[in-house]
Amino acid sequence: MRNVQERDSEFVDRLVHINRVAKVVKGGRRFAFAALVVVGDQKGRVGFGHGKAREVPEAIRKATEAAKRQMIRVPLREGRTLHHDISGRHGAGKVHLRAAPAGTGIIAGGPMRAVFETLGINDIVAKSQGSANPYNMVRATFDALKNVDSPRSVASRRGLKVSELQARRGEAAVEA
Repeated sequence: MRNVQERDSEFVDRLVHINRVAKVVKGGRRFAFAALVVVGDQKGRVGFGHGKAREVPEAIRKATEAAKRQMIRVPLREGRTLHHDISGRHGAGKVHLRAAPAGTGIIAGGPMRAVFETLGINDIVAKSQGSANPYNMVRATFDALKNVDSPRSVASRRGLKVSELQARRGEAAVEA
């Protein structure tokens, strides 16, 4: 039991949104609560979950468990920002994520900020367009984060060394 608690304590969870939903029955309305939670280890792993229950704490617990089940790993540059700029979308929600120099901080809206803080990103500039729905914004952010590539993975895919890849990048900048 203690080992399980130690493992859980490494994760930081952030409540993004609570929604009260009603089911209309013969005697009136039955209220329930839906919670959206983002969980991360602040070292490059993050997940989100959705939970629904009659009571708020139970909904948050269910959402946290769902988030821990579906975590993704995101490669970070120097453990503080993304390796490259990227866009993501879900439904009508679109997000643009840009890598930023040290000291910039997290410049992002509410739901995206929660994702970046739990992921461990310290410097990023993000813009959301379209839907302001927290569920769509979080899903669009995860769509973008799933497509982030590290230089190591790109080099291995192309059969190069990372140093060769960086050298080519420098040559392209000189030509421009």
